[in-house]
Amino acid sequence: MPQPTKHPRTTHLVISTMGEDRPGLAEQLSRVILESGCSIQDSHMSALGGTFAALMLVSGNWNTLSKLDGALAALGRQADLEILSRRTGPRQDTVVPSLPYSVDVISLDQPGIVHQLVGFFTARGVGIRELNSHAYVAVHSGTPMFNAHLSVEIPTTEHIASLREDFLDFCDELNLDGVIEPIKG
Repeated sequence: MPQPTKHPRTTHLVISTMGEDRPGLAEQLSRVILESGCSIQDSHMSALGGTFAALMLVSGNWNTLSKLDGALAALGRQADLEILSRRTGPRQDTVVPSLPYSVDVISLDQPGIVHQLVGFFTARGVGIRELNSHAYVAVHSGTPMFNAHLSVEIPTTEHIASLREDFLDFCDELNLDGVIEPIKG
């Protein structure tokens, strides 16, 4: 099956948006992008406390991205949103070949878990592609809990069994329940 070709003039815009959470913000933001002739490539939108937050990668040509810049400024004023945007190119492949792995952690909530997780992988030269975390209260017990999901890129030179063993030891030391496994297809 032939791969779709990208127009050589396609460029990208990273958009960061924050404002008081209320219904319709995601629709307004996505409509402005569509009406400007651009396309959402990647997005993360959520309510964090009482704040709506969105981080998006949008593609388009020079003209449509310029039109979008103006439309975003107008939307920011109209909807009382803080909107930042920055032009970027496509992600460059890493020089070191790597394998995609998924990491999931659940534990009692405690300060510093994200920092310690990031430190564990960074110290081993493992790239963190994405990290999502959430603190919550367990329904039946009322216990403060924490979960995290990471997508990481493990260099092919890394001995996976040793890394997995080190990760499980790390989890035991911090009283975390953790799993690291390859991302399938």
